[in-house]
Parts: sequence; C-alpha cells; structure tokens
Amino acid sequence: MQDALTFIVKTLVELYVITFVLRFILQWVKADFRNPVTQFFVRVTNPLVIPARRLIPSIGGVDTASVVIIILLELAITVFLVNFTCIGEPHLLQILGLTLLRIVYLTLRIYLFIILIHVLLSWISPGGYNPAVNLLDSIAKPALRPFRQLIPPIAGLDLSALFALIIIQALTMLLPIGRVVAGMGCLSIGQLL
Repeated sequence: MQDALTFIVKTLVELYVITFVLRFILQWVKADFRNPVTQFFVRVTNPLVIPARRLIPSIGGVDTASVVIIILLELAITVFLVNFTCIGEPHLLQILGLTLLRIVYLTLRIYLFIILIHVLLSWISPGGYNPAVNLLDSIAKPALRPFRQLIPPIAGLDLSALFALIIIQALTMLLPIGRVVAGMGCLSIGQLL
C-alpha cells in the first residue's frame, strides 16, 4: 500500500513539475505563446505563477517565479520521498542537493523525450503543420543547433539528434544521484527518481 501511495503522489507532483519546467523552457526558447499547447501549460501553471510573480520579480528576463516554484515543488516531493524511502534523517544540504539533482535529471529526461518524439514525428509526417509538432520543433531546435553546426548531414541524413540523445544520456549517467542517495541511507535510487 505504501509503494502505491508513493507512486501516485510522486507521479502527480512530478507531472505538475514537468508543466512548470516546460513553461520555463518555452519562455527560454521564445516559443509561440498563441499555440494552443503552450496555452495549456500557461493555464495549468498560472494559479501558482501569477501570485508568485507579485513577490518574486523577473531577473534578467528569466521568469524567476517559475524557477522558485519548480524548486519548491521538487523540494516538497523530495522530502516526501526521502521520508518514505530513507532509513535515517538526512541533512538539509543533502535534501537540497538531491532536489537540484532531481530537477536537472527531470530536465534532461524532458529534453531526451522531446528530441526523440521530434525525430519520430519528422519521419512520420514531415512538413505538415500541427501545433504540437511546431512546439516540439521550437524546443528541440536550440538543443540540436550546436550539433548541426558540428556534424553536417551525411547523405541527406541529419544525425544531430542522435548525437544530442547520446550526450543527454551521458549527462544523465554522470549525475551523482547514486552517491547522494547512498549517503542519505536510502533504500532505492529508483524510488527517488
């Protein structure tokens, strides 16, 4: 029963955190906010972002209110998961470190899936217009641009997405989450990610 409850709470909160991360990414890449899919993310996140903006101003064009909400939501779910899966009492710095690592991990996973879906959709329906495809394109292009500059198409085949996926997966593997979790006396890394 405890595992099922943990799974449900973790999944629901992380889906909500993903909407905030996507909102932040969409602002960062200057996506079209008239897009219906983008409007979904804005409407789902506005109940927390609008009040937070009254207290937390933007700094240098960065929506710091969204960043603070991402950190607070991820901190809440991390504390919840640590209380259910760890044996001892972890230090505040360990929890904060794990929270930041979880945010980086989540962001890398989001980009991994966005690039993968972007590539699959480019094979299935190239050139067609769809609001979701347009949104994926606006998110994936900035991540693929450095790889496209380094790796030219080979026989008309763009391999930049393949190299981007490899680098993202390698970065995910380099995150020291295992060491942080082991230092906290937790039972499983899988339950915390």
